[in-house]
Amino acid sequence: MNPQAKLVFTISLLLGTIITISSNHWIMAWAGLEINTLAVLPLIAKSHHPRAIEAATKYFLAQATASALVLFSSMTNSWYTGQWDITQLTHPVSCLILTSAIAMKLGLVPFHFWFPEVLQGSSLTTGLLLSTVMKFPPITLFFMTSHSLNPALLTCMALSSTALGGWMGLNQTQIRKILAFSSISHLGWMTIIISYNPKLTLLNFYLYSLMTAATFLALNSIKVSKLSTLMTAWTKTPMLSTTLLLTLLSLAGLPPLTGFLPKWLIIQELTKQSMASAATAISLLSLLGLFFYLRLAYCATITLPPHTTNHMKHWHTNKPTPTSVAILITTSTMLLPVSPMISTIV
Repeated sequence: MNPQAKLVFTISLLLGTIITISSNHWIMAWAGLEINTLAVLPLIAKSHHPRAIEAATKYFLAQATASALVLFSSMTNSWYTGQWDITQLTHPVSCLILTSAIAMKLGLVPFHFWFPEVLQGSSLTTGLLLSTVMKFPPITLFFMTSHSLNPALLTCMALSSTALGGWMGLNQTQIRKILAFSSISHLGWMTIIISYNPKLTLLNFYLYSLMTAATFLALNSIKVSKLSTLMTAWTKTPMLSTTLLLTLLSLAGLPPLTGFLPKWLIIQELTKQSMASAATAISLLSLLGLFFYLRLAYCATITLPPHTTNHMKHWHTNKPTPTSVAILITTSTMLLPVSPMISTIV
């Protein structure tokens, strides 16, 4: 892709995100979402491969439908209440339609169908944008309207997303699809708490974005896209593969690592809200995700590909690990000791 065109699309992506997260009017928020969608479509389809074109088409159809529902929800609320302010969403039908629209934007169950296919048809860097930057504006709209949404519906969608994200990721061999189902599972954790403590949802999203960026950039440095090629990574970059193991375990939410912090705080908050059964259910369902994270970590660090004695293997590469990857991996594995400071900010 032409560097100038890529710069225009990147600036448009940032502009759309900033417009949505800083607006109080529904039309401005909708316009920001549309700018975001139009800016990321060429980045998905830039390889001109049939799978990339298919991914861009599916992404456009899903996002256009969701944007239309956002506009319809805001118009319905304005018709009955006379308010275009995002925080003044009070009509029950509008709240229901908006929940469906944001769930489709994010890829929550039952509107998850497009996300794994789109991520599979995109490059790793574009997949990183779709998993982090593109989810920030819808999460912001969820945050601003959280007091109006139905907690029972959100809890049901959250548990379904965590269950399906973990279950569907078990049998995958493509790394991008595994990370897509991982994203769906993490969105369940963010959704279940948004009605009770919206700031915890944002904290979870920030830490998830940090850990996902580290994972995507590490995989992009190793140049792998499926489990069979991930097994050759240890011979090329043993140090990066070791740190990738820690990042994957952090994404799984194991206690000594950063990923344990949001899960711990969410379970604590759910228990305070007399939702111990929901906290137990979502904790048990997250064990499904732990299985495929361990599978990825096992392939990256423990297994070696079968080879004959005359097989030529590319050993240690001289290419240094990018500084951004090193910083992201460090923060996504070692933030738990400063959790008291983070929890006071929240």
